[in-house]
Amino acid sequence: MNEEVCALVGAVGGTGTTRLALEFGATLAGEERSVAVVDAAYATQGLVTTVPERIEPELTRVLTEDRPLAAATYDLEVPAGRLAVAPARAPFERLSRAKTSECARRLAERLGEAAREFDHVVVDVPPVAANQAVAAVTAADRVGLVVPDSQRGVNALPRTLDRLADVEASVDAVLANRADDAPVVGEADATVPASETTALADAPVCPGGGAFERAVAAAVETTLDVDVERHSEESSLSDYLPG
Repeated sequence: MNEEVCALVGAVGGTGTTRLALEFGATLAGEERSVAVVDAAYATQGLVTTVPERIEPELTRVLTEDRPLAAATYDLEVPAGRLAVAPARAPFERLSRAKTSECARRLAERLGEAAREFDHVVVDVPPVAANQAVAAVTAADRVGLVVPDSQRGVNALPRTLDRLADVEASVDAVLANRADDAPVVGEADATVPASETTALADAPVCPGGGAFERAVAAAVETTLDVDVERHSEESSLSDYLPG
């Protein structure tokens, strides 16, 4: 096992970090690896939409009750490897308790436990302004900073880098998300265009041979310093053609 935790932290809200974390996980699973995607963005609870069955328990419950992360981990159907998610879905009262320093410490511990079970752990982290976000980025081995490819992203980038430095978390890659043909964030180490599939419930779409899928693969390589197979559009289509 690599015992590697990767935190994808959004510089601002609405950056698409949850979707990117899920696609990171699917891309790595496509390499015949086991991956857990953990939801530290308690307020938005986006990973819930990826799990078709009833979610009980969920992440904040196992943290507030000091239970194993495996109890709140749900496997998704993927063509290769293993992709599991640990979503948060809770009422406000439990969300508040899950943000305490004690539960943040437990989150860091659970991420370490997951890293021993899975080849990779990808954490969906909100802007660093709460205990669980600090716990996630400081427990991570690799940190990818997700910014919107817009002037808003340009403005948010230095502020977020300063905040991460304040908590002694280094950034391994700046990822400009939903980028156009002419990227705006010049400091980005990788750019990812918008996907034609916009609903999170219909994700993940990786791995594959489209522009979005290839860009995600490149972002995974840049952030995690791993090699990922690049699928061409032709080879992707041939997978569905009779031999």
